[in-house]
Amino acid sequence: MKKPKLLIVDDDEDLRTQMKWALAEEYKVFLAEDRKSALAMFKKELPPVITLDLGLPPHPAGVEEGFLTLSEILAENGQVKVVIITGRGEKENALQAVAQGAYDFFYKPIQLDELKVVIKRAFYLSQLEQEQRKLQNRLSGDSFEGMLGTCPKMLEVFSTIKKVSATDAPVLITGESGTGKELVAHAIHSISSRKSKSFIPINCGAIPENLLEGELFGHEKGSFTGAHAQRKGRIEMAEGGTLFLDEIGELPLSLQVKLLRFLQEKVIERIGGREEIEVDTRVVSATNRDLEAAMKDGSFRNDLYFRLGVISISLPPLRERKGDVLLLAKAFLERYAEENRKNIKGFTSLAINAIEQYEWPGNVRELENRIKRAIIMAEGRKITPEDLEIASVHTRFEGFGLKEARETLEKELIIKALSRNSGNLTKAALELGISRPTLYDLMERSGIPKE
Repeated sequence: MKKPKLLIVDDDEDLRTQMKWALAEEYKVFLAEDRKSALAMFKKELPPVITLDLGLPPHPAGVEEGFLTLSEILAENGQVKVVIITGRGEKENALQAVAQGAYDFFYKPIQLDELKVVIKRAFYLSQLEQEQRKLQNRLSGDSFEGMLGTCPKMLEVFSTIKKVSATDAPVLITGESGTGKELVAHAIHSISSRKSKSFIPINCGAIPENLLEGELFGHEKGSFTGAHAQRKGRIEMAEGGTLFLDEIGELPLSLQVKLLRFLQEKVIERIGGREEIEVDTRVVSATNRDLEAAMKDGSFRNDLYFRLGVISISLPPLRERKGDVLLLAKAFLERYAEENRKNIKGFTSLAINAIEQYEWPGNVRELENRIKRAIIMAEGRKITPEDLEIASVHTRFEGFGLKEARETLEKELIIKALSRNSGNLTKAALELGISRPTLYDLMERSGIPKE
């Protein structure tokens, strides 16, 4: 088994040699005496852990070269763990280095046994992060047309998309606001035989009723005041490709009739026109409304519903996507940290807990927007619940009595542990850190069924 690589940066040759011999049994040790040699060695060997003395030549009495070395190393690789070696009278410099991204600091004179513990912990953390990145890359590699998800419900959605993309049948996508309905429509188009043609979206709820007909069907020159030229509508613009009708539940009844005719006969008439125009356009629609209720109250036509929903895809809300919330959160963090050039490497444990406890009423869109804002506003290297503006679990129980709050939280945690472990009591008890008999008792007390 290969020894992990360790780089020691210090201008004191005796100290470098002493540390090398003390650590050579466990690590493959590389040495550097100044900023130039440290950066050269780091780029060549890519060690995951570095010890760094801030006092380097040509100004060993100061700390400028040490801080420059730290910043240039972290610019090359923000994941590397840098342990600062400093004198006890320079604690402020050590704390400043940690604030700028160093992993930890250690006082001189060096106690090798203690230093070994610090270095071992740094390597352990580095290995954990590396394994996490590999897992995340693998999951990202398994992402489907820009959508990330590993829960059974999303895997079923991906499977359905693959099947419907091979046809020209109309598709109706349903789901709460923010679940990613337009992403699904894009995916259907991008892996279909129509992918080389246009994908044309239109939000039926965002355009005034008196303008929507022209947007969809187009108009002829002179058909109304201001119609100075002929104009194609979105249906024609999507010729050979895909038309995405978002918020289809908001389509006025008068236009529902015209859309139904197009779906049945594949022909349209522009406003003011007398000519029937054949159009080869696939229709994918989406809604967060209950269309069955809309049919009952007469605001949506039954025949149009069945034409649009030859195939239906239901997107689960984020709160039902077990295991996907943190996966998505980490993916958004990496994307927006890089986009905003922020040296943010993860979430605090409290932030992770808050993300998992929060219900996400705005779904994936809300998660993305909160993380994007948090990265812009965050001052530390890790995102906190305050950065996300998510109330902590304690805030939820304000006004509760202590007994009521404890019992409510206890029941929630048990239900979630059982759900994550598919009802396996032994695994759920292990996750909760209690015995199986204790879990039985708690379930009985909380009224949670054991089946």
